Amino acid sequence: MAVAGSDLAPILQGFFRVKLMDLKNASPSTIASYRDAWRLLLTYAQQVTGTVPARMRLGQLDDELVVGFLGHLQSARRNSAATRNNRLAAIHSLFRYAQLQAPDDAEVISRVLAIEGARTHDREFDWLTPDQATAILAAPDRRRWVGQRDHTMMAILLATGFRISELLGLARTDVHLQKVGPYLHCTGKGRKDRCTPLDPATAGGLPLVSWMHRL
Repeated sequence: MAVAGSDLAPILQGFFRVKLMDLKNASPSTIASYRDAWRLLLTYAQQVTGTVPARMRLGQLDDELVVGFLGHLQSARRNSAATRNNRLAAIHSLFRYAQLQAPDDAEVISRVLAIEGARTHDREFDWLTPDQATAILAAPDRRRWVGQRDHTMMAILLATGFRISELLGLARTDVHLQKVGPYLHCTGKGRKDRCTPLDPATAGGLPLVSWMHRL
């Protein structure tokens, strides 16, 4: 039950319970990331305004306060520009939800939504050469089961480009080794399902089913 005088508490509750959990079916990691961003923002806002979160109003979280919070992340907490942008994305998401929940604060909401993300440097990704890939696959001692497992895992990563989390999330039912069109099914980032084809050499030469059984 929200404390009298606070319109922020019910908006926060609706955002997390209704929008993220019920409507978007957001993953636990996404919810945790948004929760951490708002915990940090409310802690900072309490220090600046002197108002405890349970009595805080949405209008107090104006663009000046949010910009100050973003600067605090980089100067005091030593966060990178990418982390700053992730926190801002969590703030923007709630403020977009709040547009229909708090029309009286439309001006404040619009100014916060206009805050731009910090510029980040593009990372350069190097690709493995064929010789490097061959050397990686040759490294495990395949005379031992652990070596077979490691070889299989690295072969899958090289053949599919899976994330480590996607690889570790595979089950035996995700492995399809039919002669025509072998593939792996996985649930990736954002809970998106996809099927990734396997080339004949990878599908035919790797003990996938045995590895999944022993994992």
